[in-house]
Amino acid sequence: MALISLEDLDGLDDEQLEDDITDNPEPMDEEERGRLLAHWQAVASTHQVSVPPDMTGPIQEMTRNSQQREPLPFTSISRLEKMGEELYEERVYPAGHWACVTRGEELYEQSISNAFMKLMRFICKENSAGRYLGMTVPVISNIQMKDGTTFDKNVQTSFFLPAEFQGDAPRPCDPDIAIVYREPIRVVARTFFGTTTEETVAHQIALLWEILGITDELRRDEYMVAVYENPGISHRRNEIWFIRRHL
Repeated sequence: MALISLEDLDGLDDEQLEDDITDNPEPMDEEERGRLLAHWQAVASTHQVSVPPDMTGPIQEMTRNSQQREPLPFTSISRLEKMGEELYEERVYPAGHWACVTRGEELYEQSISNAFMKLMRFICKENSAGRYLGMTVPVISNIQMKDGTTFDKNVQTSFFLPAEFQGDAPRPCDPDIAIVYREPIRVVARTFFGTTTEETVAHQIALLWEILGITDELRRDEYMVAVYENPGISHRRNEIWFIRRHL
């Protein structure tokens, strides 16, 4: 499938594109739908991922509801700042139900992109409730490490179910999606911006270890990447999470 290049979208601003859609309650016409799909295809092409035309509906639904995302609750434990810059924050996230997809593509960025498209379909009515479920942020990807230095090909991408569905989770239509209950976790989180590729994530992991120093209190066999904006936004906010062994 041929994808539009980023050069073809010169002058198209990510935030303006979303504003145009979310500020307009009228149904999108064919030109608007095509413009939005082409934008997502262009960003996906940087991850060597194809966005099929039948993703237009979920993309439109997610874009229209982008201002109604439910933040994942947490308790802040501590922060470290230096010269006005936050180096990291330590937090505890609660137990709860997550919708999870595991993919093992050739590239890390392909795995998370294809998994997120599956989660989008689940959120956008491909579920036993037959309705839009709502979105929570951030979306989390769990990275397993091989030999402490190499990413395992299998990456689990997940989002915390909205509060309305924590007690009664809708069933996914896609068998690749699992509803999983997770215990509380305590993490050390550091913010970074841009795309999330294996190279950029590995750099952030090394940077945070340099700040923290080596300690056995944090796991080295698994890390988490938190993404706060949808993949249609190229310069998005992310965090690298180190997991504490104990709460």
